Amino acid sequence: MWRLRLMGAVRGAAPPSSTFRVCHETRVSPIVRPLSSADKQVPYPVPKRIVDKLVCGALLLLLAPFVVLVLVAVAVDVLFARRDRGSVLYREPRVSRGRTFELLKFRTLRTDALAEMWRTGGHARLYEADAANLTWAGRRVLKPWYLDEVPQLLNVLRGDISLVGPRPWPPEMVERQVAQGQDYRQHVMAGLTGAAQVTKGGGVPYADLDREYVERCRTLRSWALVRYDLELLVRTVGVIARGEGLNY
Repeated sequence: MWRLRLMGAVRGAAPPSSTFRVCHETRVSPIVRPLSSADKQVPYPVPKRIVDKLVCGALLLLLAPFVVLVLVAVAVDVLFARRDRGSVLYREPRVSRGRTFELLKFRTLRTDALAEMWRTGGHARLYEADAANLTWAGRRVLKPWYLDEVPQLLNVLRGDISLVGPRPWPPEMVERQVAQGQDYRQHVMAGLTGAAQVTKGGGVPYADLDREYVERCRTLRSWALVRYDLELLVRTVGVIARGEGLNY
């Protein structure tokens, strides 16, 4: 009878809470740890870094006469147009591989438009779309030939961005994109140009092109990725030469 009572007690009684808690925690302990932020980082291989620096240095030498032209145009502009006066360069916060840095550009916006942009928390792309916000030099010299982007070669030399990759976006836009479930800009090195910038008329969403490039970064061997980068750079030159304009 003692055995029957004991078995009935065991069957009918709930296990002690402490015992249940230990068993429960042991059962759900993860076998494979979740991906950390470091695990999701997209490779930036050494050959790509080296080619970035070499090509960037060569471009700075080749573009030196155009930089002189820009400085002359800006000097003439500020001499005759008071509202266009201001600094030659300006900096705007952007995100590359999850890190915020200061993107360098030749200033194309009038000082009052730039002040309004800072006050409202906007970014240059939206204001540059309105020609009324542009300086004379910005409208006639810098924007038509993308010369305002030349200082970003210094960002490449500093290691802020690569020559090729998804364009660096302002932090606010990156936050909205992450909220939509797309966080690749937090893990990949941003670029001066990329597949999304040179694809014209294909109707493919920029995010799909960016993700395709990210996948190439993960799967291609280092030198294969370098060859693909050089192909995109050549296509970028073609788009600019044809005056088609680069996609954002």
